[in-house]
Amino acid sequence: MTLHGADGAGADALLTVLELLARQAPPAHFDTLLDEARLAGPGGAELDRVERAVALAGEVNAGREQDARREAGLAALTDTARDLTLSYDLDSLLRVIIRRARRLLGLDLAYVTLRGPHGVCYVHSAEGSRTGQAGGPRIAPGLRIAEGYGLGGAVQSHGEAVWTADRLADERFASFDSLDAGVHAPAFDEVAEAALRAEELHAIMAAPLRSGDTVIGVLHGADRRVRHHTGEEIGLLTALADLAALAVEKAGLLERTRAEVSELERDSSRVRTSLTRMRHVSEAHGRIMNLVLAGGDLGSVAKAAADALDATVMIRDQGGRCLATAGDIPGLVEEAVAKASLDAHARRRPVLADDDTWVAPVIAGSEDLGGLVIRAAGGLTGEDERLLELAAQSVAFLLLMRRSTAVAEGPVRDELLDDLIADPPHAPQQIAQRARRLGVDLRKPHVLVLARPEGGEQGRAVVWASSYAYRLSGLKTVQGGCIVLLLPGIDASAAARAVADELSPLLGHPVSVAAAGPGQSPDGVARMHQEAGRCLDAMSALGGTGSAASVQDLGFLGLLLSDDNDVDGFVEAAIGPVLDYDAERFTDLTHTLEAYFASGGSPTNAAEALHVHPNTVSRRLERIGELLGPEWQKPGQVLEVQLALRLQRTREVLARGRATADPGRPSPGPPERSA
Repeated sequence: MTLHGADGAGADALLTVLELLARQAPPAHFDTLLDEARLAGPGGAELDRVERAVALAGEVNAGREQDARREAGLAALTDTARDLTLSYDLDSLLRVIIRRARRLLGLDLAYVTLRGPHGVCYVHSAEGSRTGQAGGPRIAPGLRIAEGYGLGGAVQSHGEAVWTADRLADERFASFDSLDAGVHAPAFDEVAEAALRAEELHAIMAAPLRSGDTVIGVLHGADRRVRHHTGEEIGLLTALADLAALAVEKAGLLERTRAEVSELERDSSRVRTSLTRMRHVSEAHGRIMNLVLAGGDLGSVAKAAADALDATVMIRDQGGRCLATAGDIPGLVEEAVAKASLDAHARRRPVLADDDTWVAPVIAGSEDLGGLVIRAAGGLTGEDERLLELAAQSVAFLLLMRRSTAVAEGPVRDELLDDLIADPPHAPQQIAQRARRLGVDLRKPHVLVLARPEGGEQGRAVVWASSYAYRLSGLKTVQGGCIVLLLPGIDASAAARAVADELSPLLGHPVSVAAAGPGQSPDGVARMHQEAGRCLDAMSALGGTGSAASVQDLGFLGLLLSDDNDVDGFVEAAIGPVLDYDAERFTDLTHTLEAYFASGGSPTNAAEALHVHPNTVSRRLERIGELLGPEWQKPGQVLEVQLALRLQRTREVLARGRATADPGRPSPGPPERSA
C-alpha cells in the first residue's frame, strides 16, 4: 500500500482504495492508506480526492453491514417460526425465542415473564443476565415480580407494547406510583428493582404474550445503555411475543391433552379420537407454516388451509379486498362479514358471521392486517377453530415477511425516486442501471401520483405506500408532506382514483390525490412530478380537497398546468367530433357554433348572421348536441368548447399566415389534428 512519489500518487491511492474495497479489507487498512497519502505530498486536490474515496468506501462498507444485519434478522425470525413447528417443550421454545430476540435486535438481555397464581409474575426464561454477587437478586428464572410493577405491569394493563429509552430518566417510571395513561401500580417492588439496578439496565421494551383477550406474559428486551427503539424494532419484538404466546399455548395444549388422556384411559376410543384431532391440527399447521417458510404465496396458503378445514377460504386485506381465495363463496353477505370482522378483531379470535361462514382476524401485535373468510358447510369443531386461528397466524407471518422485504428495499427505492424527480436531473444511464437492479423498467409507460393526507399522522400512510408500491412494482418516496408514487400504467386518472379508494378508508380521513402522465423515459419523471404538484395545488384552490384527479381531468386548466401544452389533445377532446363531421360531410357546423356563441346563444340572431333560416340553425344545434353529448351547453363544458373553437380558429389563421409568407408553398387547409 506504499505510495511512490508525488506524481501519480493520487491515482495509485484511488486504485488501492478500490482494491481494498474489493477485498473487503478492515477499516484500519483504509486509515493507513490515508495516512500514507498525507505524507506522500503537499496535499491539495489529489489528497482531497483520496480522502473522498476513503469516505465513500466507508459508506459502502456500512451499507454492506446494514444489509447483512437485515438478512440475519429475517433469517432469525424465520428460524424461530420453524422451531415452533418442531417441538412442544416450553422451556426449549422460550429459550429459542429470547435467544433470537437478542440476535435479531442486538439486545444485552432478553427474558420472558409469565403470570402465576395470586397476582404474582415470575421470570420463566432469561438470557444475557449478569452473574452478580452470591445470593444477590438478578434477572434469572424464578425471580418473582409483583403484578403491575414496571413496564411489564403497563403491558398487562394496556395489552400493548411499552418501551422507554432510559427507564431511570423516564418520568413515567421514576416513582412507580402510577404509569402512563393513569395505570395504577404498586409503589415499589424492592426485589425486582434491585435486580434491574444490579443488571444496570437503561433501555427496555416489553411486548405482551396474548391468549385471546388475556395477557399471559410479557417478552422483555433490555440494554445497558440509553437506546431509542424504532417502530420496526417494536414490531419485531411484538411478532416474537406472538410466537412466544403460541409456544405457551402449544405447551398448555399438550398438558391439557395429557390430562384428557389420563382421564379417558378407560375409554380408548375417545382417547384415539382426541389424539387424532390433535395430530390433524398439528400436522395441518406444520404443512401451512412450511409453505410459508418455503416462500409460498397467499394462494397456496389459502388452498392448504381449505384442504385442512374441508372448507372454502378467502384471504382479505384490512380494507376488505380479496388477496387470495381457494374456491368460491356464493351469496356472501358483506354486511354480516363486515360486522363479524369487527367483532373478530376486537375479540382476537374467529367469529361466526352466519350459519356456515366464519371470519378469523389476521393480526400482528395490535395491527390489523386483514382476515380469513371461511365457508364450511359441515360447520367447525373446536379443533377446527383452533386450526383456523393457527392458519390466520401463518397468514399474518407471511404478510410480515413480505412487508419486511419491501421495507428492506424501501430506502434504496426511495432514493431512486428522489433522484428521478431531482432538479437538476441525475445521469440517465446510472438511473436506468439502478432501476433495472430493483426490477423497475422505466422504458415502459408509467404515471406519477401525489397523495396528501388531509389530517392525522403520516406514519400509517407511509407504511401503506411502501407496501402499495412494492405490490405494483413501482417506486415510492415522501416529499413536502406528500407521498410520491411512480407506478406502471397509462391512465393517470385511474391511478389517482385507485390510490384514493384504498388509502382514504385505511386512514379514516380524506386524501387529496393528483396524478400526471403517462411517461416512458426516466427524464420525464421530474416533469410529471411538477405537473402533478400543480394539479394538486389547483384542486386545493378550486375547493377540491379530498378528491382525486389527473391533469387531463382538469380540462383547459390541465392544458395550462401541463408542461407540454397539448393543444391538439384539448381541441380533440372538446370539439373533435364536430370537426370530424365537417371534414367527412363538407358541412359547416363549426362556423354555426361560432355564430351561435357570438350572438349570445340566440339561434335567431345566429341565423341572421349566417343568412339561413332559424330552423336550419336549430337542426344544426341538435346535430351538435348529438356529437358532443347532451350536456355540451352546461357551464363547465361550454367554456371548454368556446376555448377550443378559439384555439382552432387561431391555428387556422397562423397556418394561412405561414402560407402567405412562403408563396411557393401550397395553400394549406386547416391544421392537422391528432386522431
